[in-house]
Amino acid sequence: MRIVVLVNAVGLTIYRAGNFHPPVTALVCALVMVGWTGFAVWAYAAPERRTALLVGADLVIALGLLLVTPLVKGPGFHASVPGFWVSGALLACAIHYRWIGGLLAGVMLAVADLALRQEIDQSTYGNAFLLVIGGVVVGYMCESVQQMALERDAAERAAARAEERTRLARAVHDGVLQVLALVQRRGGELGGDAAELGRLAGEQERELRALVRGEQPEWRAQEGMTDLAAALAALETGTVTVSGPASAVELPAHPAGEIVAATRAALDNVRLHVGADARAWVLLQAFPDHVEVSVRDEGAGIPEGRLAEAEKDGRLGIAGSIRGRIVDLGGTAELFTGRMGTEWELIVPRSLDRLDRR
Repeated sequence: MRIVVLVNAVGLTIYRAGNFHPPVTALVCALVMVGWTGFAVWAYAAPERRTALLVGADLVIALGLLLVTPLVKGPGFHASVPGFWVSGALLACAIHYRWIGGLLAGVMLAVADLALRQEIDQSTYGNAFLLVIGGVVVGYMCESVQQMALERDAAERAAARAEERTRLARAVHDGVLQVLALVQRRGGELGGDAAELGRLAGEQERELRALVRGEQPEWRAQEGMTDLAAALAALETGTVTVSGPASAVELPAHPAGEIVAATRAALDNVRLHVGADARAWVLLQAFPDHVEVSVRDEGAGIPEGRLAEAEKDGRLGIAGSIRGRIVDLGGTAELFTGRMGTEWELIVPRSLDRLDRR
């Protein structure tokens, strides 16, 4: 663009050389524009040379050529010496300092041009307005392009991480993780040295799941979505084992929070009724149309009639904290209990129109 406006400015300067007093000043002004354009093209080509000093000098030279116009053409001039050549400095400010730089440079150039004229007609005002609005628009577009580039780079990095986690999940999930979970469960049932082996297997399983996820399990909502697998993994303790897909299981934040709350309530019941040291297992399974969460303990089960008696006495922990939350999401909460322990099976649809209901 600098080359195009330079050719235009030099051509008009030579054509209107008779308007300069003395005419030799037309050659001097043309040489200044040619010399600075050549230097600017070279200087802006390298990122390390695009400094505030270069941009400032660019704007000062453009303003200087505007200000000398009355001196070399007389006070009644119709066209400034640089003309549209000043747009090079204007756009440099807009690109370097975004829309604020474009606005300030446009205002300075427009004010300088208008202040030197004895008469301001519609054409002169239109050119000044284009300087101001052009700097703002170009600066804003540069800022938008930069922001899109940053978002694109972040998305590419996230996609690469997700692809790597998926590759790791395929490699270890169906083999190593399931074996470790089996060793942990069988070791807890056998007791003794086997129990210690099971505990170590459980620790290794948790660390491996965290490695596959590429992060420490944590509950975090992004753009209204929550990774249910990470949210449930945060409930894992020395007595609670959480198993699930190695990859993220994303749900809207509200239903994911309700599922986690219902799971936590089930674990609270285990600690309250079975014991603080009682073992419990949480299993998350993700399907295309729904998710399933099971919470199992190794207690003696719930005596027959206990739940009905609790509800009659106004204690609605299970009815409200667990079953009520899941039913409100359009899902089901089934309780299975016996001498081998108690298990909750929570099933919630993944359909957004169902999950978004309050």
